[in-house]
Order: sequence, then structure tokens, then C-alpha cells
Amino acid sequence: MRLRFQVIPHVLKFRFEAGTSRGSFTEKPTWFIKAVNQETGQVGWGEASPLKGLSKDYVPDYSNRLEQYLNACEGNDIPETEPEVLEFVSQVIPAEFPSIRFGLETALLDIAQGGGFCLFNNDFAKGKNRIPINGLVWMGDESFMRRQIEEKLKAGFGTIKMKIGAIDFSTELSLLESIRKHYTSREITLRVDANGAFDAHNVYDHLHELAALEIHSIEQPVAPGQWSLMAELCQANLIPIALDEELIGVHDTGEKVRLLETIRPQYIILKPSLVGGIGSSREWINLANSRQIGWWMTSMLESNIGLNAIAQFTAQYTNLLPQGLGTGQLYHNNVSSPLTIRGGQLLYDYHQAWTIPHALQG
Repeated sequence: MRLRFQVIPHVLKFRFEAGTSRGSFTEKPTWFIKAVNQETGQVGWGEASPLKGLSKDYVPDYSNRLEQYLNACEGNDIPETEPEVLEFVSQVIPAEFPSIRFGLETALLDIAQGGGFCLFNNDFAKGKNRIPINGLVWMGDESFMRRQIEEKLKAGFGTIKMKIGAIDFSTELSLLESIRKHYTSREITLRVDANGAFDAHNVYDHLHELAALEIHSIEQPVAPGQWSLMAELCQANLIPIALDEELIGVHDTGEKVRLLETIRPQYIILKPSLVGGIGSSREWINLANSRQIGWWMTSMLESNIGLNAIAQFTAQYTNLLPQGLGTGQLYHNNVSSPLTIRGGQLLYDYHQAWTIPHALQG
């Protein structure tokens, strides 16, 4: 299969100012990859979507790098099965560019299935199964965060994830307490994501206070790179710890094993655009499963093209914890898709169609 590639830059516009402990976002650049089968004319779509301030491969000449790697692929005979696609991409795209790996993987998997945004032949992609997801509450002032919480509860989410660490911790704690006053841990599961906002001086105090609210887990309580401290927190198990940013830049299999066995986290969070794409995510999952470490998948502010790929990949697995896949509604200029959220679950609704705006057709 011989392909022609085209890169289509796009700037996603947020519906609101999305706050994290690393700052706020009002827009996010992304790069769509359009792969065309030169023999049949079939089209596959991928998305390379690094995040400024977090992705190590977000470099000034990112567009040129992406074009360079795709141009190098055009002269190759592209494989058509999933294992061969993942192996091919790992050979042609350096591990230091995980978002490009993910974008190329998804474009190739899409076109290998004949185009049409169906990357994996599973029940989710056929609209027959749903994926449980958490409702995400973004940082902001107290009224904004409280309004989000109320909206998520009304929408039927059984798991709510709140980003913490940007405003006063006592205010964040009171918001969580307000949920617990009305809903027990059996009724509503609470997750928090600190994005590394705490440090060795305050993390234990904060975890003790959060533990009283029966928090399901906390993502990245301290900044990455502090393996000894993180291992202590995991062993103390005041609240189950989920590693997130800690996984960024860890590409070698031996180093992945060393990280997991040194820290022994209760969970790991996988963002394919950050950890090396689908192939690397599969390896992380296998390593975690063999060590009784839980995991869930999270999108990284991709458009519906990237979100669709992550969701279909996630649906390859069973007995899923609620996943972090609800970002498709963040933008007012997203690609229209069949991805729909109902009652705290993500589904592929075939009554809705994919619509690629003319400006993005290339």
C-alpha cells in the first residue's frame, strides 16, 4: 500500500478558559494527518497533538519535523495489519516524538481498515458498547468549579475528577467536601489531579485531608522525577497514587520496568500522545497488568479525531475503570463526530456523522 500524506494545521478554540496548575488554555494548536491510498483513493485521518509546556516534542520546528517524517514514509510500502503498523511506526519515528508516532499510527490504522474513522474492529467502534468515563472539573474560581460539579452530577456521571493545585487548597477541599455532604463514596467516585502541584513539605498533610473524603485516587501529587518520595507516598497509601507526568520521556522497556518496580504505584495514567503512541501504551498496559497495577487512558486535549482513536483503542480492553475521554466537548471548532456522552459514558452514535470542514480537507 502506497500512501500520500498531507499535514493540515488547525487551532482548536476552547469554549472557556481551561485552567490547570501549569496555567490556563484558551486555544490549542494541533496537526491533522491526512493519508491517501494512491491506488484506491481511500483516506485515513490521524492527529499529532503535542501540548505546549508538557510535551517534550513540542519544538519550534514541529511542523517541519512532522512533514519530514511523513515525507520519508511516502516511499515505503506501508503495512496493513495492526502489529505491522505499530512496528513500522516505531522504526520510522523516533521515540522522542510520541505525538507524531500517535498521529501516524492512527492515520495508518484508519486507512488499513478502509478509512471511515474505524481503526479497531470492536463493539465500541460498531456502536454496540460504551466506555465509562469520568466527568472532568477544570480549575477556576470557586463559582466556576462549583457550577461544573453541579453540571456533571446532573449529567449522570458516577465518577468526577477535579483538577487541584491552582487555587487555594482549602477552597478546593471545601468543594470536594460539598460533594461528600450529599453523595457517599458508593454513590460518587471522586478523583483529583494535582499535576505535581504539591511538594515534600505539604504533600502528606494534603493527602491526609483528602483521605478523609474517601478520594479514589490522586494523579501526580508531586512533580515527576522524585522517585523516592513518590515510592514513599505509594507505600503509605493514604490515597491510591496514579502516575501521569512521571511516564513522560520514559521510552526504553527496561526503564519502564525500573520505574514501575521502584515506585510501585497503584495506578498509571496513559496519554498516547505523551507516552509514545498506541504501541508504547500497549507495552505500558502489559507491564502494569503483570504487576497488578491499575490503569486508565486519558486524552490530551486532542480533537475528536484523536479522541476517537484513543477511545477505540481503549475499547480493545475489558473491565475498564472510568476513563478520561471526555474532552471532545471543549472546543467550539471541533470536528463533528459520532462520539457522544450519555449518562457518564462515551458511545459511538451512528445516527451522527463525521464532518470534516472544507477548510480542513486539504
